[in-house]
Amino acid sequence: MGYLDHCGCGSYLYVFYEGDKVCCNRISGFLFYCRLWFVELDKRVQDLQSTGMKENIKLICFYGPESTGKTTMAIELAKLYQTEWVPEVAREFINTNDFTADDIVKIGYAQTQRILDESKVANKILFCDSDLITTQIYSNHYLGVVPEILYQLEKQVHYDLYFLFDIDTEWVADGLRDLGHMRKEMYEIFKNELEKRNIPYIKVQGDWEERKQIIKHAINLLIDK
Repeated sequence: MGYLDHCGCGSYLYVFYEGDKVCCNRISGFLFYCRLWFVELDKRVQDLQSTGMKENIKLICFYGPESTGKTTMAIELAKLYQTEWVPEVAREFINTNDFTADDIVKIGYAQTQRILDESKVANKILFCDSDLITTQIYSNHYLGVVPEILYQLEKQVHYDLYFLFDIDTEWVADGLRDLGHMRKEMYEIFKNELEKRNIPYIKVQGDWEERKQIIKHAINLLIDK
């Protein structure tokens, strides 16, 4: 909603609300609200920007629905290319899908910071097991709302390659995954989020060796440029 001045007490970027509607009288300058959140972004986003990313590091995003082999592939290829990988940091914050918007915002900051940190020690490429689009998708699915800060954090990291993992794998429960009955629907949601942003991607499908060869071929072309 842009910059708002809350009764002269400070400027805040964006308003988040939960359930109830926001009432705003712009003529009088008063903001009345019920159960809404203010998130002050300026300093925290600036801190991330000042952290920066190591130059000449290629960022690789393994992207797609749960239980498609992204984590295992990131670990294996990080070893192969003698570099680092960034896990889905959400798993360090939550162990159920009963989380809050405050949790999802913390996850968004932590995921972004981890990528910036690991880029400083990576060797030419950095494999990322998640991104902020993924955080937005799950926020929308479980909470019915996407805090605006997640879109701002998305802009802090640019990926050189997106690999969209297909669902032609066995779904395996792990205590947190619970969308095995919605695999096709979730795959389309993930794909559509890339396409509406005009982000090119490479589809990863087939057995394990076929998947690995698809990824290795694209990465080798990228780093040989």
